[in-house]
Amino acid sequence: MTNNFLNLSSTSFIVCALLLGLLVGSFINVLAWRLPKMLEQDWQAQAREVLGLPAQIKGPAYNLMLPRSHCPHCQHPLRARENIPLLSYLLLRGKCSQCKTAISLRYPATELTCGVLSAFVAWHFGSSPQTGWMLLLTWGLLGICLIDLKHQIVPDVLVLPLLWLGLLLNTANTFTSLTQAVWGAALGYLCLWCIFWLFKLFTGKDGMGYGDFKLLALFGAWGGMAVLPLTIVLSSLLGAIVGLSLLALRRAHSSTAIPFAPYLAIAGWIALLWGGQITDFYWQLSV
Repeated sequence: MTNNFLNLSSTSFIVCALLLGLLVGSFINVLAWRLPKMLEQDWQAQAREVLGLPAQIKGPAYNLMLPRSHCPHCQHPLRARENIPLLSYLLLRGKCSQCKTAISLRYPATELTCGVLSAFVAWHFGSSPQTGWMLLLTWGLLGICLIDLKHQIVPDVLVLPLLWLGLLLNTANTFTSLTQAVWGAALGYLCLWCIFWLFKLFTGKDGMGYGDFKLLALFGAWGGMAVLPLTIVLSSLLGAIVGLSLLALRRAHSSTAIPFAPYLAIAGWIALLWGGQITDFYWQLSV
């Protein structure tokens, strides 16, 4: 009887995480679309101020809340029933209710991905405080990946709060010790910083952006120094596989810039969840 109740509670917890993830995925779609535009507006305003140019006349409010979600083609404001994660896409058959323009698959794919990842985190950590914090990190990483894939930027406004949050959480040894977290953050940043300058010294080109340094520092802050080697190896392997595949399919050439943050995010997320097991398995094979 007790086991049945515990199994039911665990299943309910995972289902709740799935539903919450679908809702958050809908918001991440908004974040990935609007945040780069908001940052661009802010950068333009700062540039005009530095150059002594008059400020631009402000238009309608544009932020994560305003204006209401709408079709990017006909500007039709989405009604509540048209904004239900996954379900609305299916009911509308993947088209705008007004202009019948196809809705990008990216929107339901993001919602589904966020829901599945959230359910998996809930299953992996169970009903513990770690689940809530890891969900927050997972959602943030998903937003970072979408923005970097489209705009090739890793926004400080997303990375730095998560980095500091990891350090603060580990003052209570939530994922690792504070000493490990501090050294992990420092070495994570320094490692990619050194690779960046060595690459630039020999090629005269920038191999990656500073946002990637901060993203690896973020994983160091959450999981300590132990997650860094696996994160670097896995992300490099993923990047190489994708890059070679694109070259083989002739969808890229040797000078094409490929966003690195998504590979770092995937590798770091895996390292946080299974880093110890993967490392132990590797050493067992090596012996």
